[in-house]
Amino acid sequence: MLETSARLLRLLALLQTPRDWAGSELAERLGVSGRTIRADVERLRSLGYPVLAGRGSAGGYRLGAGASLPPLLLDDEEAVAVAVGLGTAVNGAIAGNAEASLRAMAKLEQVMPSRLRHRVSTMRTVTVPVPSDRTGPVVDPQVLTTVATLCRTHERLRFDYTTHTGEAITREVEPYRLVNWGRRWYLLAFDLGRDAWRTFRVDRLTPRVPPGPRFAPRDLPDDVAGFVSGRVSAAAWRHRASVTVYAPASVVAERISPAVGTVEALDDGSCVLHTGADTIEGLAVHLGLLDADFRVTGPPELLDHLRTLATRYAKATNPEPTDNHTEKP
Repeated sequence: MLETSARLLRLLALLQTPRDWAGSELAERLGVSGRTIRADVERLRSLGYPVLAGRGSAGGYRLGAGASLPPLLLDDEEAVAVAVGLGTAVNGAIAGNAEASLRAMAKLEQVMPSRLRHRVSTMRTVTVPVPSDRTGPVVDPQVLTTVATLCRTHERLRFDYTTHTGEAITREVEPYRLVNWGRRWYLLAFDLGRDAWRTFRVDRLTPRVPPGPRFAPRDLPDDVAGFVSGRVSAAAWRHRASVTVYAPASVVAERISPAVGTVEALDDGSCVLHTGADTIEGLAVHLGLLDADFRVTGPPELLDHLRTLATRYAKATNPEPTDNHTEKP
């Protein structure tokens, strides 16, 4: 009986990998006959594991999704990764996620062998998290799931939305991706009313039902995370500037993050950086990090601040004046 149970566990571990297994391949791995494999598959099915079987030469066994979640087999590395991930999720921005994560973590640690509990405990002991913004937005998990489903099924999303200025609007979009940035979740979608890509805060939207019709997917922006972070940062800028930089666009783009701005090539050796910041001082910092010559034409307050910095830096590089001469009487 012990041998059969051990074999079933090994078979289940193989079936949990994301691929199809031929019966002959499983038999060879486990050192049994094909008939035994078929019998073991039936035993797993009787225990609630939905083992699917494909027909023909290209078919094979794989573990499918069932009506309920059966017990999972995790190796040591997988178990530690899940436990650490659950601990991180406690500080997440999804409503109710912290409590569910704590319950799942407690169940997992209860069945962990002592060697794995020690590894997880060590990770917690030596890890110091940066305190998160507890007053940040909280996303309704049902809204997040609804939006994610429509992204996958390519169905239009109609929703009510509250802008950062408090204005209530309604939008119809083609949803594509969810982007998580800190405690905020953003939806990247193609706005049908604006005929352009737009970014929306998920905690500010309320989906309307039923969803719209299916749509043919468009080509996504090359860098989804960069596109979203750039748009989100730009929306908060109080000061903006378009700066001519005397360096190739590809070089400048490598030196800045998408949150700093966008780069537009002029020729092989120069480009325009469209940038901004919440303060003039922050805007000047962006320019100082370019490590290239540049020309600024505005806004006036930026020009004034750069002149002040130029004078300050010039003084900083001049030697302190000394008087080495003494007048003779």
